[in-house]
Amino acid sequence: MKTIHKFRLDGAGQPTTLKLKPGCRVVRCEYLVPDKAVFLWVEQPLKVDLPELERRFMVAFSGDPVPSAYEYVDTALDPFGPEAYHVFEVKEKAGERPDPADVSPLSLAG
Repeated sequence: MKTIHKFRLDGAGQPTTLKLKPGCRVVRCEYLVPDKAVFLWVEQPLKVDLPELERRFMVAFSGDPVPSAYEYVDTALDPFGPEAYHVFEVKEKAGERPDPADVSPLSLAG
């Protein structure tokens, strides 16, 4: 069996850490106007014996520099405003944590 859970992401440029099961996948990303926040919906197995893994996600505006190791997930649009919120998974380079000073711009236009 599997389920889909909804998670709110921090919009202040700080990564949000989620505890997810192995084999999970992001199925939706949306900006919810009443909450003024970006949310992720993640499908994951319901097996209780699976360990939880920490995965980190960050929200960036169009044009914001993002470390090149971060992996693009999806974009959420504000239906009543000009903003686009781009969600990235914070990936670590082999054997090291991402360097916040790494501001290599990533093409957000796709």
